[in-house]
Amino acid sequence: MIARDFAGYREKPPAIRWPGDANLAVSIVINVEEGAELTLASGDAYNEHIYEAVEKVEGTRDLCMESHFEYGPRAGWPRIRDLLADRDIRGTLNACGRAIVETPWIAEEAVEAGHEVAAHGWRWERHANMPEAEERRAIARTVAALETAAGTAPVGWHTRSATSLQTRNLLIEQGGFLYDSNAYNDDAPYTVETPAGRHIILPYAFDTNDMRFYNGGGFVFGQDFARYCIDAFDRLYREGASAPRMLSIGLHTRIIGRPGRIGGLEAFLDHVLKHDSVWFATRAQIAHAWRDGLGLPRWTARACPPDFSDIAAERSRP
Repeated sequence: MIARDFAGYREKPPAIRWPGDANLAVSIVINVEEGAELTLASGDAYNEHIYEAVEKVEGTRDLCMESHFEYGPRAGWPRIRDLLADRDIRGTLNACGRAIVETPWIAEEAVEAGHEVAAHGWRWERHANMPEAEERRAIARTVAALETAAGTAPVGWHTRSATSLQTRNLLIEQGGFLYDSNAYNDDAPYTVETPAGRHIILPYAFDTNDMRFYNGGGFVFGQDFARYCIDAFDRLYREGASAPRMLSIGLHTRIIGRPGRIGGLEAFLDHVLKHDSVWFATRAQIAHAWRDGLGLPRWTARACPPDFSDIAAERSRP
C-alpha cells in the first residue's frame, strides 16, 4: 500500500508565530492563466472547453472561448490590481509562463506594486501522465518566461490541479524553488522530506476560491463569495490565537474581475481589514517565515539557470 499522510500535525503544530504575532496569514492568490489556455490558435492539439458554459469546438479555433479568456487581462486584472492597491494589500500572482509571454505588463505591474510572481506551469494544463522530459522543459520554460518579465525567478510553483508523480522532484532538481502549493490538505504549511532536503508545502484551497462561480460551484452573487470567505476567515482567525493558520483566497482575473462579482472581493477584504493580528502576505513571505520558524537552512539560487535567451520568440509557439 502506498503511504499517505492522513495524520498531519494531529493538533500539535510547530510553535510558530507569524510576524507581528498575527493570528492568521492571509494569502491572496491571483491566477493568471489567460493566454496559456489550450487553443488551436497557439498550436495546441485542442481548445479549452471549460468556462461558465461547457462546450467543445473541435477542428477550428473557438473564437468565443478565446474572447472569454481575453476579458481577464483587458478588464479583470485592472479591477483587481486597483482594489488591492487601494487597500495596500500584497498577494501572489500564480502565473502561467505562456500567459505572461502574452501579457508581460501584468507581471511588470505586479512587481511594481509589491506582489510576488509565482509559477503556475507553462500552459494552463494538468501535468498528470506528462512525460518527464516534457515536464522538465515546461518547468524550465516557465521559470525563464517569468524571470524575463518580472526580473526575478519564481520561488513558488502550483500546477493546475493534478501534478505528475515526479513534479515535486523536478522542481527541486530545477533548483531555486522554496515552496509549492500542490496540496489541499491542511490550513497550515508543512514540510516534506525529499532526496534533496526538506521542501515547504503551502496548501491551497478550492472552496475559498472564485472558481465556485462556475459549473454548479454554489456561488451566484458576489456576496456568496464574500460570505463564504468571511466564514472561513472568522473560524481560522479564532483558531490562530493558539496555532498557526493560513487562509488562501483563490482569484482569477476573468472570474472575480467581472463587475457583478468584484464587490464580493471588496466586502471580504474590508471585513478582514477591521481585524487586528492579520498578516496579508505573499506566499513567498509565508514560506520564508515557516522555514525560519523551523530553523531550516536557507535555499540557494539556481546554480545553472537554463538558457532560454530566445524566450521572446515563444509568443506563437505551443
